[in-house]
Amino acid sequence: MIRVEAVGRMTDMATKTRLEKLLGVTCSVVSCSETEWRTMQESADVMNGQALSIELDGKVYFRWHQKSGSDVELLTVESNQLTGAERALIEWVLQSSGLTQKEGMHKAGNSEEQRANQLSQWIHEKLGGQYTAAQDEELPDSIGLKSRLLPSMIPFLLVSDHPQHTHTTYSELYKLLKSYFGGEVYLIPLEEKEWLILCAEELLASAEDREGDSAEKPEEALALFCEGLYELLSNEWLGECHLAVSYPMVPAHTLLSTVGLLRETMYLGRAFHVTSNIHLPWMLHMERLINSIPDGVRRQFIDRVLSRSDVFLDPETLTTLEAFFSLDCNVSDTAKKLYIHRNTLLYRLDKIKQETGLDVRTFGDAVLVKLILLLYKVTKRK
Repeated sequence: MIRVEAVGRMTDMATKTRLEKLLGVTCSVVSCSETEWRTMQESADVMNGQALSIELDGKVYFRWHQKSGSDVELLTVESNQLTGAERALIEWVLQSSGLTQKEGMHKAGNSEEQRANQLSQWIHEKLGGQYTAAQDEELPDSIGLKSRLLPSMIPFLLVSDHPQHTHTTYSELYKLLKSYFGGEVYLIPLEEKEWLILCAEELLASAEDREGDSAEKPEEALALFCEGLYELLSNEWLGECHLAVSYPMVPAHTLLSTVGLLRETMYLGRAFHVTSNIHLPWMLHMERLINSIPDGVRRQFIDRVLSRSDVFLDPETLTTLEAFFSLDCNVSDTAKKLYIHRNTLLYRLDKIKQETGLDVRTFGDAVLVKLILLLYKVTKRK
């Protein structure tokens, strides 16, 4: 059970006092064992074992100080007294003051998980939950993994959609990844239910050698890796999850921009291609451009081009058009894919032309309709 401790036992009460004055909140200090802390994390559905704070039963608990033995002290604040930014500020203050790094919190050693969490903390300090491009910064020498992140590697971003907490440990997931890639692999926890996976670039070269020369082989090989990894994770570990991948890079030099790109790819893929669980940056060029257009401009474009746009809310029309575009506007192939007669498809396309004035069998109108479909996915219509 958690035990309330006397304030005088705190190692750095000055920090606590400054936080209370700065934020206008009341902080309390409680003590618990490492086992109880892990149980609290599970109850709060926190999957990152190195998380600095959790929210449970109306309170936010911050890991504050490692006591002698296996006990830790926690700083607690009522949840309704803190905004998300204030909670992040307290975490940052605790990290900066070094209180969360006291001996015992991270036991001495050089395990993969400890080094991964050290790198994770550095990424979080630089990016937080940022989902846009970031300026690169060389990994500092203090990062234990730096010397092993100098070769070129393939980066994957994994996000779990599983609603319940999974009891799979870091070591279990790491072992699963090792079994899939069959070589050097690094697993870096980022935000809750979000992981960065790095594997050797040689895996891509091996796949290309087996298949022969082709201009599209790198993209195809990366997509295949994602598909296989998704099947493994969804069936044996996470259940529902999403994966993004990018081209090989050198983590020691370009890790921040790569994480930003993967997060942007994940966001765009999930926003524009809701039925897909694998998201590839080279397949999202138009989506990236459209996402940068202000919402008001999107609405004006749709209203200007279409006099009647409700047709694009019809599920049958959407399915028909997406199949038609995915097959390069080929009528025969689209009819086969949809299991309908060619004349039925032509009837549907004629109906779209009648209601919108746009004939998707012509290049110019096909481009406009493709843009409209993408705009509808990110523009709220009244």
